[in-house]
Amino acid sequence: MTPKDIALAEQLADAAGAAIRPFYRAKFEQETKNDASPVTEADRAAEAAMRAIIEVERPDDGIIGEEYGSRNEGASRQWVLDPIDGTTSFIAGRPIFGTLIALMQDGFPLIGIIDQPIGKERWLGVVGRPTTFNGQPTKSARCRELKDAVLATTTPHQFDEHDAEHFMSLASKVAPRKIIYGGDCYNYGLVASGHVDVVCEAGLMLHDFAALAPIVDGAGGMMCDWNGEPLHAESDGHVLAIGDQARVDDVLEAIACHH
Repeated sequence: MTPKDIALAEQLADAAGAAIRPFYRAKFEQETKNDASPVTEADRAAEAAMRAIIEVERPDDGIIGEEYGSRNEGASRQWVLDPIDGTTSFIAGRPIFGTLIALMQDGFPLIGIIDQPIGKERWLGVVGRPTTFNGQPTKSARCRELKDAVLATTTPHQFDEHDAEHFMSLASKVAPRKIIYGGDCYNYGLVASGHVDVVCEAGLMLHDFAALAPIVDGAGGMMCDWNGEPLHAESDGHVLAIGDQARVDDVLEAIACHH
C-alpha cells in the first residue's frame, strides 16, 4: 500500500460522487434485484465509473463490486466497491447513504472510505494512521457505561429471529431513546467522529463492511464480528462497531444470548 493507493481511493470516491449527484432527488430508473434489494441507475453509474479507473490505473488488481461482480479473483490486492450503500435512503431522498471503497490485501482491508456525496462528507481510514474526516483527524468518543451509549442499526428487519434476540439483549442495556434506526454506512462514520457509540448489524456482505474497519479502528474504536474477531473477507456478516474499546467486553457480553 502506497500514498498513490490512497490518492486512487480518493479519486474513485470523487468519480462515484460525480456519477451519483445528478440522480439525487431526480428521476432515475430502478428495479429490484434477486435478493429483493433495490438498485438504481445511480448505483450502476457510480460503480462503472470506479471500475473504469481501476482497470486503467491498476489492471492487475482484483475488483469485488456489488453491481458488476468480480474480476481478477486470484489477485492478492482487491478493491471492494459498494457504489451506494443505503440505496433505500438514496431513493427516499435522505442524504445518509454513502459510497464504500476498500483496498484489501490478502483478505484484510488496508484502506477504507465512506463518502457521502451530497453533504460532501468523507471518512478515510488507513491501517496504521489516524482516521480523517474531510481531511482532518477525527476520534471516536469515550463512553463510561453501556447504559449511556447511543446504539444504531439500519433496520431490525435485517435480523433473523435468532439474531434479533441477540440485538434485543444488547438494546436492553441502553436507554430506549438512545437507539437509532436507519443510516447504513453513515452510522459507522458517526462512530468514528464520536457521535454514535455502538453499531450492531447482521446479514452484511463483504462490500457492506470491508471499508468500515480501517475507519473505525483508526479513530480509536474497534470493529469486530459478534464473537469479537477482526473482520476479513471470510467474516459472516455479523458486525459490531464500538467507539470506546473499553466497552468492547460489555457489548460482547450483552449480545451473547444466554439460553
